[in-house]
Amino acid sequence: MVSDGSIIAVVDDEWSVRTMLGRVLRLAGYRVAAFSCGEDFMTSVATRLPDCAIVDIHMPRMSGLDVQARLIGAKLSVPVILITASDDATLDAAARQLNVSRVLRKPFSGDELLAAVSAELANPPLASGST
Repeated sequence: MVSDGSIIAVVDDEWSVRTMLGRVLRLAGYRVAAFSCGEDFMTSVATRLPDCAIVDIHMPRMSGLDVQARLIGAKLSVPVILITASDDATLDAAARQLNVSRVLRKPFSGDELLAAVSAELANPPLASGST
């Protein structure tokens, strides 16, 4: 699978997860912007929106669900894939309420990750307020 050079944001407080996801995405031809927290990611979107974001649900201070809620509140249209090691089904319901279509459970394969990114890029969310 080869990408078109889209920018994928990886937001995870664990260095090893950010590194692994970044490697998989770069090998597939994506450009990667990595962030160790939701706050840094949200600051970055003021200047440049990624084509897709992969965001860990469980992070200190600002969870992946919080990140998605802030994107919606700011009317920023970014496809978000949430990742988690939890098997708590309530997370899926919370994600759906925030218009997140994909939650990947760790551990997931590189192929699963790339398929999810490809699907999100093929069907980006509609920009808030667009007709």
